Amino acid sequence: MRGVNKAILIGNLGKDPDVQYLDGNIGVAKFSLATTETYKDKTGKLVSQTEWHTIVLWRGLAELAQKYLHKGSLVYIEGRLKTRSWEDKEGNKKFATEIIGENLIMLDKRHEGNLPSPVNGGGEGIEGFSSTDIPPLNDANDSFPF
Repeated sequence: MRGVNKAILIGNLGKDPDVQYLDGNIGVAKFSLATTETYKDKTGKLVSQTEWHTIVLWRGLAELAQKYLHKGSLVYIEGRLKTRSWEDKEGNKKFATEIIGENLIMLDKRHEGNLPSPVNGGGEGIEGFSSTDIPPLNDANDSFPF
């Protein structure tokens, strides 16, 4: 039986994307993404819990992130989980779990007419749905269409 490795996140960038280029001019962007869940506790008080995720985008998506995303940008990210390990200078084994982004939709309101449409990681062009298909995330009672 095949497994499924799928992550879907809507959140805000915690910092500007860090873009580097590998041999062959292959772009890699990395940034933190905050997702916040808000709920009412037993006393009826609103409680917010923020989870931080490390996002990695490759090639065309990395260039898109470098050009259009900045700290605070609201984005929809679809991708897969990837855990990597390494040894630090002291020989301790370290682990990091990241989201490898395969689809990206910018959800910020368009301030300029030149923002691109939703794109996928393969560079094949427009895919999926537009940002108008996702309701604004201003209210703690908002629900997602998926």
